[in-house]
Order: sequence, then C-alpha cells, then structure tokens
Amino acid sequence: MSALSHKPLADLSPFRLKRAVLMGIKSLWMHKLRSLLTAMGIVFGVCSVIAMLAIGEGASHEAQEQIKNLGSQNVILQSVKPSGSASSAAEETRSLILEYGLTYRDIDQIRSTIPGVDVVVPARKMKDFLWNNSVSVDGTILGTVPWYPEMRNRRVLKGRFFTAVEMESRGSVCVLNEVLATQLFPLSSPVGKSVRLQSSYYTVIGIIESRPPAVAGNSSGGDGGGSAEDANADMEMLIPLTTLLERFGEVLVKYRSGSFEAEKVELHEVTIKIDKPERVLSCSQAIEHLLERNHKNKDYVMTVPLELLKQAERTKQIFNIVLGSIAAISLLVGGIGIMNIMLATVTERTREIGIRRALGAKRRDIVLQFLIETILLSGSGGLLGVALGLAIPILITQFADMITIIRLWAPTLAFSISVFIGVVFGIYPALRAAGMNPVEALRHE
Repeated sequence: MSALSHKPLADLSPFRLKRAVLMGIKSLWMHKLRSLLTAMGIVFGVCSVIAMLAIGEGASHEAQEQIKNLGSQNVILQSVKPSGSASSAAEETRSLILEYGLTYRDIDQIRSTIPGVDVVVPARKMKDFLWNNSVSVDGTILGTVPWYPEMRNRRVLKGRFFTAVEMESRGSVCVLNEVLATQLFPLSSPVGKSVRLQSSYYTVIGIIESRPPAVAGNSSGGDGGGSAEDANADMEMLIPLTTLLERFGEVLVKYRSGSFEAEKVELHEVTIKIDKPERVLSCSQAIEHLLERNHKNKDYVMTVPLELLKQAERTKQIFNIVLGSIAAISLLVGGIGIMNIMLATVTERTREIGIRRALGAKRRDIVLQFLIETILLSGSGGLLGVALGLAIPILITQFADMITIIRLWAPTLAFSISVFIGVVFGIYPALRAAGMNPVEALRHE
C-alpha cells in the first residue's frame, strides 16, 4: 500500500481516466432516454451545419459552372429593344420597322481601337416554327460562326459543327441542341435527317449540348422578338450566319396571330474574347464607353462572366457565413441543453459526490468525471449528427435532383465544435459539483 501511495501521479492517470470514462458511460446508460434527448440538440445542430453547407456549396458550384460556361475571358454583348420613348415610338410609326441593337460598325471599332481583343463571334437570332414532317416546334434559330462552340464552351455531343467551307458556301446545314433534337426526333437520332424552316430544308449534321437555364436566359438577348425573356431559348437550331443572312435578309418580318412585326437588327449577340484574363475588366470598360457613344438609346446589354464569377464567390462566402451562423445557433441551444441537464444531474448526485469525496476523491476527480460525461454526450451526439449530416445531402441529391457538395472540412469542423461546446458547457456544472462541501453533500437527502 505504501509503495502504491508513492507512485507518481502520471502512473495513475491512465487508470483514473479509464475508470472515469467507464463510470461516465455507466451513468449515462442508467438514464438512456434522458441522455438521448440531451444529445439530440447536438445531433441536429451538427447535422444542420453539414447539410446547410453542402446545399450552399452545391448551389454555389452550379452557379459558378454556369458562369464559367460563358467563358471567363469573354465579354458578351446582346441587343435588346430600347425602352419605349416618344421618339422611338414616332420613328417606328413612320417606318413600320424597329431598328436597334449592335451593328457591324460597333464590332469594327472594337477591333480597331481596343487592344487585347482576340476573337469575335457574331450571331443573329430569329424565332420561327421548325418542322420534322408533321411535328413542329416553336424554336430559336441562331446564325453564327464555326468557332462558336469553342468560344461558348458548348460540347458537340453527336456529329459535328459546321465548317468554314459550309459558312462560305452558305450551306443548308444545321446543328440542334439536345432539347430541340428530343422534341423533333423523339424516337431516333436526327443526325443526317432534315429539318424544315419555312420553305427550306436543313440537314442536321450534329447535336450540341443545351445551355443551362440561367445561361440561356442571359444569352437570349434578341431574336426578332429580341429580349432576355426569350421563352424558346432552350429550343435552339444553329445555322451558318451567312445562310441566315441570305435566306432572311437584314429585316426580320413576323406574322403571328394577326399581328405584324418588322425589325432590323444587324447582330443580336456578339461574344468577344480577350487575350489575357487580367485585361478582361479594363477591356469591358472600354467597350462600354465605345458603345455608349454609338448608341443614344440603351439598346444593348453587356455581360462580363468574370465579374459574375467574382460576385458568385462573394455571395458564396456570405451564404456560408449565414448558414453557418444559423446552424451554430442550433449547436448553442444543444450546449445549453447539456448544461441544464448536467446541473440537474449534479443536484441528483449530491450524495454520491459526498461519498466519493469522503472516500478520498479529489476535486479534480469530480471535475474530470462530469467533464467526461458532457464530452461523451456531445461527442456521441456529434458522431450521430455527422452521420445524419452526410446522409441528408445524398438524399437531397437523389430525390430533389439538386447538386450538394460536402467538403471534408465541414463534418470535421461541425464535430470539433460539438466537442468544444461539450467542454465549455460542462465546465460550470463540473466545477459546481467539485466545489461542494463533502459534509453537507453527505447530509443531502
């Protein structure tokens, strides 16, 4: 016995720790329902942290991918109808033709006066019915150039895109996007078949991936109806720009439901690629100043994907902070619940604390005992919360068709916070238990 009493404290600490852990598990197991309900606050707090951050990361990733599809080195110009003013209304009444939008003169000036402009992709749009035998679709016809897919980061899924030779020869060829191909040819591949536009037939040579909805909305600047509200942007047929100009001319005329519309738009959309990423913002400002001088009415819009990407990253940071704060409040509530239960436990076990102190337990042993119990509660709740937090994003992706992304740091951070909260909110009950007078504790009924 004397030999044991002279052993260093370090030799006894593993034994004491093991005994304290076993006693803590036994104490919590004796009150299984109370322990479970106490840990549920931590479970839902940790779960909400992981799930909210996963949903936020997924939404941010999807938005950033859509913006990247526009090209981080691109500046996109789109023609839009000018706001209704008295002068424009009078001009429209006199000529019966509404003239607005981007011009070839704008493009020539941009190329000649702004350094750093690498590639230009012009495009014109119109809306009309597209036919495959008796099947018709109200779609968008986009006249563009052979390097359009590379500039706009759109993959050709089947077949090929039209070439420079077909562009020069004004060939009757077309490329359909996925949605239009499915609508016109639901039972077979459209490649090699024909699509009728008015009285002309166009041979389908390829299928290109559809633009995401947000991107399509941004890119639907003019069409002969000419606004960003183009509901048919997802039904898209692409043909050579020279073919569209030869077949339909500069003035687009539409007769629909007894109404007549005539518009003259040289270019509905222009994509300008800047040679270096660091010059994108300065070049976009120069382009904006040039267009302001050429266009008295605001009949164009400019989209700079690089700016949108930076805004999306800032929005993501704010979104994560907000979601993290909401989830942290849940963890805080769970911690308060643990403190409340542990204080009640201290009162219930006053006589037990007195007996242990009378048998030689030191204050640090009592502190350690109650801290271990709170850490076991918060740690087990944190593990359950991590498991549930990892499962919920998977279920959301599976059943709600939403992208969710779980970063490695999210469950690690959530679990660490849960244990930290257990320590913080367990200190006061533990100190209160250790501070009891052993004599008074033994008299407690």
